[in-house]
Amino acid sequence: AAEPPREVAAPDSPARALAREAGGRAATKRAGTGPATAPASWEPRPSDTATRLILVRHGETEFTEQRRYSGRGDVPLSARGRAQVRATAARVAALAPAVAAVVSSPLSRCTATARAIAGALRGTVPLRTDDDLIECDFGAWEGRTFAEVRAGWQGELDAWLASTRVAPPDGESFTEVAARVTRATDALVEAYPGETVVVVSHVSPIKLVLREALAADDAFLHRLYLDAAGISVLDRWSDGGVAVRSVNDTAHLAAL
Repeated sequence: AAEPPREVAAPDSPARALAREAGGRAATKRAGTGPATAPASWEPRPSDTATRLILVRHGETEFTEQRRYSGRGDVPLSARGRAQVRATAARVAALAPAVAAVVSSPLSRCTATARAIAGALRGTVPLRTDDDLIECDFGAWEGRTFAEVRAGWQGELDAWLASTRVAPPDGESFTEVAARVTRATDALVEAYPGETVVVVSHVSPIKLVLREALAADDAFLHRLYLDAAGISVLDRWSDGGVAVRSVNDTAHLAAL
């Protein structure tokens, strides 16, 4: 049974807490860190000098269909998820004839997606895993439905939704997830200048990459919807410049 809600010291409303978080992020950007500090320009940059990141969310699992929190648990792809992955692999191969590497979260729903993509690409493409791309640790909420968490942890849920610094009980905050995902993507930009890399991960890490790329505040995380097997594409330059080319492309899933 779900444990009863505990008292949480959260005097701010979710709206005020989000505004405070956004203010802190803006101050960090003004201090000279993050992609948003690149010089502003209307002139298109040459894409052949950027690292292109093709961000792919894994295909569906039973937890996706059942609307359950799915973090570190190694839930495999469902039959529909496997069909999605085949369509996604063909779409990525059409988008990127030349790929330098496929990098994946170590969980099987991602590695199965990554293997299908690597197999569809031209030539032999290195495939490796990176623990920094794993999904958020949802702690006590893992495997529970959204409704179960609302019923059993309403106070903790409100606090978590109001601040990226708050973690689920025994879990990981989005601030912590963002730090490791940024580490992973920064390493890819450094290692593959002017090349294309496919990154297969989960909904939270991909949302956090896109939040930073679009210089958005934390409300973005609750407003952006990312479908299973959706594809997002962005270019990153070594000086911090970013061009977001697409978000949550799902045209390849229309026939499923």
